[in-house]
Amino acid sequence: MQIFFGILLPFLGTILGASIVVFMKDKINNKIEKILLGFASGVMIAACIWSLLIPAIEIEQTSKIIWLKPAIGFLLGIFFLAFIQKITNKCNQEKNASLLMFAVTLHNLPEGMAVGVAFAAFLSKSPGITLASAYILSLGIAIQNFPEGAIISLPLKAKGKSKLTAFIYGVLSGIVEPIGAFITICLTKFVSPILPYMLAFASGAMLYVVIEELIPEIHEKPKSLCGIIGVALGFTIMMILDVSLG
Repeated sequence: MQIFFGILLPFLGTILGASIVVFMKDKINNKIEKILLGFASGVMIAACIWSLLIPAIEIEQTSKIIWLKPAIGFLLGIFFLAFIQKITNKCNQEKNASLLMFAVTLHNLPEGMAVGVAFAAFLSKSPGITLASAYILSLGIAIQNFPEGAIISLPLKAKGKSKLTAFIYGVLSGIVEPIGAFITICLTKFVSPILPYMLAFASGAMLYVVIEELIPEIHEKPKSLCGIIGVALGFTIMMILDVSLG
C-alpha cells in the first residue's frame, strides 16, 4: 500500500492542478504561475541529482568505470525526450485533440517511469535508494505536475471548453504516470541489472523537461524575479528533504 500510494502521488498532483479550472474564473496570476513553475523546476533539478543520478553512481561503486553506465543513461534520457519533443511540437501544430493527448501521454511517461524505477530500486535493495527517497522523488514530480495540470486545463477553458471537459483533459494528461510506474515495478526482476542506466535515464529525461519547457516559461514576459525565487526555494527544500530523509 505504501508503494501504491507512492506511485499515485504524481497523478494526484496533476488532478489537483487540473481542478483549478473548476474554481477559477480566469487564468492563474502571472507571478503565481512563475513561482509555481520555478518551484517545480528547482524540485526536479534536485531530484535529478540526489534521487536519481547519485544513486545510479552509487550502484556502480564496484565497477571499473563508475561513471560509464550513469553517463550513457543520462544522455539517452535527454536524447529520448528531445525526440518526444519533436512529436509533441508536430501534434501541437496540427491542432488535433487526439494527437495532442497522445503527445502529452508520451511526454509524461518518462516521469512515471522515473517513479517506478525509484521504487523498483528500493525493492531491489539497491544502495542509495530508500523508501523515503523514492517518496521524495514521487512528491517532487507531484509538485511539478500541479502547475502542469493547471496549464493544460485553463487554456482549454479559455478556448470555450466546459469546465468539466477541461478538467478531464487535464487529468488524462497525467494518468499514464502511475501506469508507467506500475509496469516498471512489476518488471523489477528484469529492471535490476540495468538500474544504473534507468535511474540516469530518468534523470536526463526530467532535466530535459526543466531546460526545454519550465525554465523558458519562467523567462517569458513580463520578466520578474518570481521564477528565480521559486527555483531557489524548490531546489533547497528538495535537497534538504532528500539528504535528511533519503
